[in-house]
Amino acid sequence: MAKHKPLFPGCTLPHIEGMLRFSPILLALLYGWIMYRFSTWRTARTLDAQSSELVDPKLKALTDRMAGALDLPRIKVFIYEIPQVNGLAAADGRIFITRGFFDKYTKGEVTGAEMASVIAHELGHVALGHARRRMIDFSGQNALRTAMAMIFSRFLPGLGGYLASFLTTLLAARLSRSDEFEADAYASALLMKSGIGTKAQKSLFTKLDQLTSAAGTGTPAWLLSHPKSEVRIKAIEDNEAKWLG
Repeated sequence: MAKHKPLFPGCTLPHIEGMLRFSPILLALLYGWIMYRFSTWRTARTLDAQSSELVDPKLKALTDRMAGALDLPRIKVFIYEIPQVNGLAAADGRIFITRGFFDKYTKGEVTGAEMASVIAHELGHVALGHARRRMIDFSGQNALRTAMAMIFSRFLPGLGGYLASFLTTLLAARLSRSDEFEADAYASALLMKSGIGTKAQKSLFTKLDQLTSAAGTGTPAWLLSHPKSEVRIKAIEDNEAKWLG
């Protein structure tokens, strides 16, 4: 009886089975890469369409002091037209303050120095590479969630997806909290070097619970993407004590 030649010379049945075994992971990695590209494009397009450069003489005087401390000609800040209270750093290095946050400033609920501390914090995310990495991490987490869900569902039908989402959320929260502490430290150093000081940085943290809708959610601290305010203030004071001898 004549033997059939294999379609792919050198690929035996065990090889093919091995490739099929890893196909869910490969598909998840491909999905993550596609999501990264799409998320980057969509975020940039949204920010372009819904933002404009911030123009405020008092804030510009403060950002100019920080620019001088960094040997930069200027620091451009944009207003993102959403009502939430937040600041963010885009993957392309741009710094944004939301309209909701800027409104708190114009109403006197947040001082100029406190707004400067937010800008310094977002500059930290850019300088330390967090802004670009977060976009990659977000896509990678989606890929990881998909891969784990495929694997867990084989052993825990109906529960695999929930377990994958829970573990991915834990990992994301831990990475994000680490980034926040690093950006806080960068902001503290910049504020001290520019002569603004960290007093406003700490006072803003005492207001965050009242300024944001996240207050009173009861979410465990280890699941929060941002550390608790009192912990962040303590870290700033510890850095000050260390830097000042």
